[in-house]
Amino acid sequence: MTATLDAFLSSYALQQDSVRPAVVAVVHQLAAAALKVRHAINQGPLGTELRAKRGSHGDGDDQKGLDVYADQLFLEACRNAPVAVYASEEQENAVRLDGTAPLAIAIDPVDGSSNIDTNVSIGTIFSLLPAAGVPGEDPAALFFQPGSRQVAAGFFIYGPQLALVLTLGSGTHIFVHSARLGTFVQAPESPVIPQRTREFAINMSNYRHWDGGVRLYVDDCLKGSEGPREANFNMRWNASMVAECYRILMRGGIYLYPADERKGYHNGRLRLVYEANPVAFLVEQAAGAATNVMTRILDLTPESLHQRVPFVFGSAEEVARVTRYQAEPSMIAERAPLFGRRGLLRA
Repeated sequence: MTATLDAFLSSYALQQDSVRPAVVAVVHQLAAAALKVRHAINQGPLGTELRAKRGSHGDGDDQKGLDVYADQLFLEACRNAPVAVYASEEQENAVRLDGTAPLAIAIDPVDGSSNIDTNVSIGTIFSLLPAAGVPGEDPAALFFQPGSRQVAAGFFIYGPQLALVLTLGSGTHIFVHSARLGTFVQAPESPVIPQRTREFAINMSNYRHWDGGVRLYVDDCLKGSEGPREANFNMRWNASMVAECYRILMRGGIYLYPADERKGYHNGRLRLVYEANPVAFLVEQAAGAATNVMTRILDLTPESLHQRVPFVFGSAEEVARVTRYQAEPSMIAERAPLFGRRGLLRA
């Protein structure tokens, strides 16, 4: 029998937990909204009003028609679900919805919108947190809790297939939309990210702006089998984090978006609350790791709704290596004279 998203969520809701039925209701509403977003994306160059630039955020990022349209769809979906507060990349402030609801949602309605014109996969990222009420206060305060408190997270990816990558705190699962069945169908196997990798994703055009640890890590990868890593690496970059994450879930790899010296990038560029936290949760539930180069992402406590953070995620051993390069590159075995390939202690 085909395992569907509906069946998966129904099984999850059977356990006695007052929050679980709310999670199920929210995911159902998000899935319905994602189908409408996918339809708009499929119009491609025919949907000119969705491709047009509509302005920019307060921090300088461009905002396109599709960003606004998707945000309106997901906000309306959450009005019809047990959501107390809605926070979005497209909204400067958090929006109060149902004050009695048990969940708060943080969402990036369209991740990778710079790729709308180029037919590259883009997506929607979301995070569900317990709405431990703060009546009368700034509703954004609900999101100032570490990502380890997320009860669910996921992303929709609008690519060759429409897929939902979802975690409810017990593994990461993939559901692909079936046009024939009219529903999301679960993939036969849940993804497990290999601990090791020989593939990295980073925007090399920013090389001159990185600090020494990131440069050194990338330099050693690029030196290939003749360098200290003694292996050849592939490099990927398509400016769509959901596409990068999906590939890493499927076959391993590491993604790096570090802080750098450019104006506005000193604290990283990706948002902690509605980009890094949900992706980190998904990656960890698939046996991977995610850090801000030095610290586990899910241990960080946000201080503002749109807080930015450096972000590294993927195969756990490689993520740990990036941290070592940042902390003390001279102590990495392959680079230390006493322990290197031609060192005194190796034949």
